[in-house]
Amino acid sequence: MPPARAGAPAPGRGANAPSARGSSTTPGRGASAAPGRGGAFAPRREPGSRRVEGRLGTAGRSRSHRWGAVLLVLLLGAIAVRLVVLQGIDGSAYAAQATDERMRSYPVDAVRGKILDSAGNVLAYSVDAERVVANPRQISDPQATAQALTGLLGVPVETLVEKLSRDSGYVVLARRVALDVTDQIRALDPALAGISYADDPVRLYPAGAVGGQVVGFVGSEGTGLAGIESEYQDVLAGTPGEERVEVGANGNVIPSGIDDSTPAVDGGTVTLTLDEDVQYIVQQRLDQACADGDTTSGSAVVLDVQTGEVVAMASCPGYDPGSYNTTDPDLLGNPVVSDVFEPGSVMKAVTMAAAVEEGIATPDTVLSVNGHIQAGDKVVTDAHDHAPVDWTVTGILAKSSNVGTIMLAREVGDAKLEAYMRAFGLGSRTGVELPGESAGILEPSADWTASRAANVPIGQGVSVTALQMASVYQAIANGGVRIPPRVVESVTAADGTVTRPPAPEPTRVVSETSARAVAYMLEAVVGKGGTAPLGEVPGYRVAGKTGTAQRANPDCSCYSGGGYFTTFVGFAPADAPRYVVAVDLERPNSDAEGGQVAAPVFADVMRQVLTLDRVAPTGTARPDFTLVAP
Repeated sequence: MPPARAGAPAPGRGANAPSARGSSTTPGRGASAAPGRGGAFAPRREPGSRRVEGRLGTAGRSRSHRWGAVLLVLLLGAIAVRLVVLQGIDGSAYAAQATDERMRSYPVDAVRGKILDSAGNVLAYSVDAERVVANPRQISDPQATAQALTGLLGVPVETLVEKLSRDSGYVVLARRVALDVTDQIRALDPALAGISYADDPVRLYPAGAVGGQVVGFVGSEGTGLAGIESEYQDVLAGTPGEERVEVGANGNVIPSGIDDSTPAVDGGTVTLTLDEDVQYIVQQRLDQACADGDTTSGSAVVLDVQTGEVVAMASCPGYDPGSYNTTDPDLLGNPVVSDVFEPGSVMKAVTMAAAVEEGIATPDTVLSVNGHIQAGDKVVTDAHDHAPVDWTVTGILAKSSNVGTIMLAREVGDAKLEAYMRAFGLGSRTGVELPGESAGILEPSADWTASRAANVPIGQGVSVTALQMASVYQAIANGGVRIPPRVVESVTAADGTVTRPPAPEPTRVVSETSARAVAYMLEAVVGKGGTAPLGEVPGYRVAGKTGTAQRANPDCSCYSGGGYFTTFVGFAPADAPRYVVAVDLERPNSDAEGGQVAAPVFADVMRQVLTLDRVAPTGTARPDFTLVAP
């Protein structure tokens, strides 16, 4: 039966029959039927059949696909951004971090500078040696390596094993190893893996104890611990460098890798004012003095009158800087600048200078001097009590009269006397370029008791260093102008630049006329009738003064039984002063005076110094001195 045409009435139904929506009859196709709507044209659902998905289900699936695509795009975008950050922004930082992890740094020591005397003779220098180091991470058998090294390095096996077993890339096995020893280590067969070497110089002192207390020494860590080695540590040490190289996974240096090393700058050279030959003379003569059985220690210093420069400075007992670690620590200082003592009568030159400068006395002024004088609750005497003597001021100094000196000091006055003493440099450091210098002890005159006011002018109740007393006599010998002593002549940097320390400021203490008057009186001390004929130097006129001061007895905190400090300070030639020599000897078990024991040491040293410097003998005769008024 052919299908009905659109719009034709369904069979058995009238044309005008109303439509029956939702009926169970099979619908025909009508032109006016709304597509997708139920009703006469909706397909009939058979019992148990699956409903066909409509337009709404398809749209949901499309939306899901779109969201998935968006998430995928976002994920890919995040990955892309991260790659940009890693490669473009953080790439250099990560590369730098990786490079740093491959870099290894090792210290490079600077070569320590030399110390020379004024003629260029070497007093201290460094020789090549090496530091033996290891990378324990490259050492597979610490025990075997330690056994191979112990004999050559002189380090116990157990110490080496401990170091070689550390979780470290760098340990020091031994320092300052001689080059012939490190050559033997390099020659070991098979070669020791993980062992390397670095420069580590050894400090040597070819003059030994000669100048040792001035030069000082260097400790095990390469730092100056005394003398010039300490005072000029920064100059001598230089600036350390650093070897910074790139290594591979095995710890070996990459030949073409990064080398970011910084070279070391070697230390400068310090040239001293010392003369090694004069230094040797002084040291030898002091050593003889300390070997006499009564002298327990002694010091001496030689100054250039015209410049104040230290030509020699020594003490006994001394020490060899190269053996400082086996020396009694109490001897590792420099007594010339650090130890103080009561100078005794050598101080009388200052009192005389003040009296002459103040117009109170001349060398020919006569005083009637008794053998004793009252000083508060004390009585001060001369070396031996005596009846009144009409001494000239020259005679008072030549005979070293305590009473006559106190009489002059009272005319000067305590305050003025203190001012002169300080102008001569007492009570303050000289400023010499050495560590540990003492200022000495000089109490303000306002605090002096009557007995102290009597003791200070004669060198008791005041403490000085040997260098301070030498400086006092340098001023007298130099026409009244004091030039603070110095021991450093120049510093030469590694690049050859020479720097000279600023010259110390000269200070006029007394007039030239007053200084010459005091020098004249000091000549009488070593002349006929003076206290120090043993201070004479054949062929030369000598001016100087003895000193014998009581030494405090540590057993009773008193002077009784303490022995004496004996001193002599002088200059020559007296008519054209060239050098000052100061000597002090500590003699706890002796009552010998300065003119007996210190003056001969002075004479021996001065004679050799003048001869060595080829100073012409004095061309004029010593004056005739009047010590006692006619």
